[in-house]
Amino acid sequence: MSVSLVPYLNFPSGKTREAMTYYQDVFGGELSVNTFAEFGMEGMPPDGVMHAQLITDQFTVMASDAMPGAEATWGGTRVYLSLVGDAADTLQTWFARLAADGTVSMPLEKQIWGDQYGLVTDKFGLEWMVNIAAPQA
Repeated sequence: MSVSLVPYLNFPSGKTREAMTYYQDVFGGELSVNTFAEFGMEGMPPDGVMHAQLITDQFTVMASDAMPGAEATWGGTRVYLSLVGDAADTLQTWFARLAADGTVSMPLEKQIWGDQYGLVTDKFGLEWMVNIAAPQA
């Protein structure tokens, strides 16, 4: 079982692909980019970035385009702390502890990509994304 802490960047709509390509040029590594259309997300820009991931020899960075209207509430690039892994009990406990004194924006539950995912803002205003990998068959 494993858990990793990964920065998750959120860019103004349409800027994620450009930014992540730039980071790939700077740091090297393998970049994967998935659009909203690939995941069947209706009402979203089809070529917008739902999820990008840059994996280098030393670290991983993930990112996405801001949801429509989000820029008006936060005004620019934003950083999330993302806990990812397959240690379900540990990640569920941490999510619950962060939520106890914080605010849950999205409950920890199964998502369209098969994993459990939730979003919580802790009592200090930091936003935590928790993604529990679906068990492999």
